[in-house]
Amino acid sequence: MAIEANQIVSIEYEVRSGNEVVDSNVGGAPLVFMFGKGQIIPGLENGIVDMNIGDKADVLVKPEDAYGEYNEEAQQEVPKEQFAGIDLNTGMTLYGQGEDGGTVQVVVKDIKEDTVLIDFNHPLAGKELMFTVTLSDVRDATEDEKLTGIPKENEVDDGCCGSDGGTGCGCN
Repeated sequence: MAIEANQIVSIEYEVRSGNEVVDSNVGGAPLVFMFGKGQIIPGLENGIVDMNIGDKADVLVKPEDAYGEYNEEAQQEVPKEQFAGIDLNTGMTLYGQGEDGGTVQVVVKDIKEDTVLIDFNHPLAGKELMFTVTLSDVRDATEDEKLTGIPKENEVDDGCCGSDGGTGCGCN
């Protein structure tokens, strides 16, 4: 039975690039997401659509269905003084704020005397990824989940509107 849009899916996975394990939740909490909402890479979502609860499969995801092809032009030399107070190392990952206000992840490619070469490509751009996936659960989304797109398993307890009724937090 195919997984359908707006269903809540839970998976256990390990992902490899070549022989290197680059991410895994095996033995930990499952990855829970709403199917069909772009919350995971398209190649993985397409690869699990026909799985059933308890199935385990290897899913090969091509770069264009994961983090895209590597773009040589997605590099920029930035004045070194913009990194004042940071102990820079080649290969380190930095996070900043993009023009749209969102978080931007960059990798330090080279450190020169007055500039730093940073790479805006995702670290897995241009790479084939092999996922070993076990489908743990599939369920229909609640009405709230359909509205927010957030599975109840992923809701964050802000400690405000919890068990004490949220007095003083603006709840109720």
